[in-house]
Amino acid sequence: MKKLLTAQEVRELAQEYRVKFVRLQFTDVLGDFKNVAITVEELERALEGAIPFDSAAVEGFDGHREADILLHPDPSTFVIFPWRPRDGAVARLICEARTASGEPFEGCSRSVLKRALAPLQERGWRLLVGVESEFFLFHTDGQGRPETRTHDQAGYCALTPLDLGENARRDMVLTLEEMGIEVKSSHHEIAPGQHEIGLKDDTVLAMADKVSTFRFVVRTVAQRHGLHATFMPKPLTGQAGSGMSLSLSLWSNGKNMFYDPDAPRCLSPLAYNFIGGLVRHAPALTAITNPLVNSYKRMLPGRMSPLLAGWSDDNRCTMLRVPVHQTGGARILLRSPDSTANFYLALAAITAAGLDGITNAIPAPEPLPDGDGATLAAQIRDYGLPRNLGEALDSLASDEVIRGVLGETIYQRYTTHKRDEWERFQRQVHAWEIEEYLTRF
Repeated sequence: MKKLLTAQEVRELAQEYRVKFVRLQFTDVLGDFKNVAITVEELERALEGAIPFDSAAVEGFDGHREADILLHPDPSTFVIFPWRPRDGAVARLICEARTASGEPFEGCSRSVLKRALAPLQERGWRLLVGVESEFFLFHTDGQGRPETRTHDQAGYCALTPLDLGENARRDMVLTLEEMGIEVKSSHHEIAPGQHEIGLKDDTVLAMADKVSTFRFVVRTVAQRHGLHATFMPKPLTGQAGSGMSLSLSLWSNGKNMFYDPDAPRCLSPLAYNFIGGLVRHAPALTAITNPLVNSYKRMLPGRMSPLLAGWSDDNRCTMLRVPVHQTGGARILLRSPDSTANFYLALAAITAAGLDGITNAIPAPEPLPDGDGATLAAQIRDYGLPRNLGEALDSLASDEVIRGVLGETIYQRYTTHKRDEWERFQRQVHAWEIEEYLTRF
């Protein structure tokens, strides 16, 4: 964990590195990274939380004026963009939205996550998260618009010359590390043009900031290589989809509270309760961690698709997996999310679900065994996650814990957007329907 910067250190760094522009970045309800750019002469006002703007930008309703709110930057998130000129450099600060009286704005995703973490902090606990995120690199056409032509035909962990994205991926890693984001691994994934980058464990809030920055960096560096990076969960029919695997562990006073060397799988009773909470709230969680219509094209029956509300150490179709070989770093792997989620809201919901499991001693269900097609079909019938966005939103509506941690403002804004997305998809006639039915009927 790096040393956190203070406001005074931000002022000094901006002067030392001749920063001219500062992007005040924030995340809207849907998880899109946005910013307001200021000149360095306005940095002092920004650090005082005196930069106003319209709340519609946070809530995602373009052109709908809601209220004037203020951006409050977190000095610890100050970083200089390494791809911009050094003379007249560009830096950024990640911000929260607050009201004129200084209270957290109820539509601010980062504030929701901080509120969700408060019960852990009151107990002296820290939830650590590691991330492995998959994405595709595609060609663009003559106008720079993305296509679905991949830049290689490589497979899992392939090397050059098969892995044609190696140079772009290397530059992504170097850029991330230059911005203070520690990378633990990177490699080519299963599908042609598919890649994965893993980030080292960090605290929940820090990781939420890092993932927002990570997606921005990956897409920026890909563009500089003449490619388009997409975190779309299922961009290609018949190929593997892209997900985001989270490694979760709970700590107190330097001790991993999930670890019990004398227990089966080396997991403590508290870890099993955390699992119990995640499984109980899995349907509602899915509405946040898998937020697109397209997310559910990835979660279809297959050997590696995380489509079961359960856990296992060998069944790769469960949303949760417990590594067979646990050490003092015992952890739980949550495999169902994808990288299109608003990561602040996703981690808030995950934290609330796990904490509910601990607080109410929710037992973990029995692990789901691996099996043949008939076994998987029965498991999907009994333990399947929502099959589409509409089902997931219905589950969220009735889950008081997950809905409660979001807060009613974010819940209403989020579900309004997502219900509209689902209805627009339902109203469209898709190419598959034309191909399947037009000549037959």
